[in-house]
Amino acid sequence: MIGILGKKIGMTQIFAEDGSLVGVTAIEAGPCPVLAINDKNVQLGFDLAKEKNLKKPLAGYFKKLNIAGRKFIRELPKETGRDYKVGEELKVDIFAPGDYVDVSGISIGKGFQGGMKRWHWHGGPMTHGSTSRRRVGSIGSSTTPGRVFRGHHMPGHMGATGATTQNLKVIKIDLENNIILIKGPVPGKKNSYCIIKKAIKKIGKVKTPAKTVEAPKKAKK
Repeated sequence: MIGILGKKIGMTQIFAEDGSLVGVTAIEAGPCPVLAINDKNVQLGFDLAKEKNLKKPLAGYFKKLNIAGRKFIRELPKETGRDYKVGEELKVDIFAPGDYVDVSGISIGKGFQGGMKRWHWHGGPMTHGSTSRRRVGSIGSSTTPGRVFRGHHMPGHMGATGATTQNLKVIKIDLENNIILIKGPVPGKKNSYCIIKKAIKKIGKVKTPAKTVEAPKKAKK
């Protein structure tokens, strides 16, 4: 279930073969050199970095591999039945139009938000001089349980956390420019890094013909 690393460029629109207008996200994906291999995972790098901008341990790591430094490094599960070599590059052509992928990234940060925006509270009364329209209100009983449960929905920091959007369709592949166009939005802001993997929920799904059940035959008298 190998994937590839990329950078979100932004959203645009293209015309599909049937003439419909489709909103897509353009992602610069690969080439990603293989940095290390273990029993289950493959370590990939993406986005060239200058040696002077790398920390010394990381710069020494790339120098030992004889590979140019990369800014974004992640491990992805290996694809069964395939042999990998350190230094080989994975490109965007591991996907094809019509494939389904899962895209993971860091969601856009929205700062400190109230409960109505963060958790979609309905809010309090709006009339008769109410001053509790957007306030928190009561958050627990004083006797039983006598405390606030962990994880209670409250105002706080919103966004800037890991997020994954599943089952997105690949619309187009541009191997020359290392661009993949994916239908719909993906997590993250422009120029943010993301991980593109084959859709977990779509792997191994094969449509089987429906079985016909014959009516039981009547016994002869």
